[in-house]
Amino acid sequence: MGQTGPPLLIVCALRFERFALRAGRRHLDGAGGVSVLRTGMGAQAAERAVTDALRAPELRDASVLTTGFCAGLAPGTRPGDVVVAQGTEESDSLAAVLKAAGHTVHTGLLAQSDHVVRGAERAALSATGAIAVDMESAAMMRAALAQGARPVAAARVIVDTPEYELVRVGTLRTGITAFRVLRDLLPAFLEWHRSNALPWR
Repeated sequence: MGQTGPPLLIVCALRFERFALRAGRRHLDGAGGVSVLRTGMGAQAAERAVTDALRAPELRDASVLTTGFCAGLAPGTRPGDVVVAQGTEESDSLAAVLKAAGHTVHTGLLAQSDHVVRGAERAALSATGAIAVDMESAAMMRAALAQGARPVAAARVIVDTPEYELVRVGTLRTGITAFRVLRDLLPAFLEWHRSNALPWR
């Protein structure tokens, strides 16, 4: 399958996240125009990397989908659930595609933090209405839109929750669950891109 429209840039922060996405590329059946960018950890690194990538001529019109892992905040969320950040026109369509693919999806506020959130801080963020938190998604999306109008969305896989903290014994098991889900999201990401990409210029 060749590229027939604008490219898709899938952005993650961590090497482990990129490894999961690359492991899932077998699902794409040779689809062209899909790039995976690892930005490094933190908002500043994420914003700088996305800005630089979208200045390249071949990615000027790219749709941008940010992904990776996050911490769940809301009661009832579980490791392996997918959080779609609200706030862009494409959020609803992305959530619908992911649900149709069989994933458990929550749509809501995705908070930003500059460190791993635990305990009382997790509860305080939940009280603001956020359903999950990560370090880079907001910066990635902001940087993408600053480079011009384009479809932009964020879908993060929950790796830990109030009931399954990262410091607990179950971390390895929940990490494997989240890894497998992230690896298997690519077909839905591609379907979202097909339905929302801007006309080729």
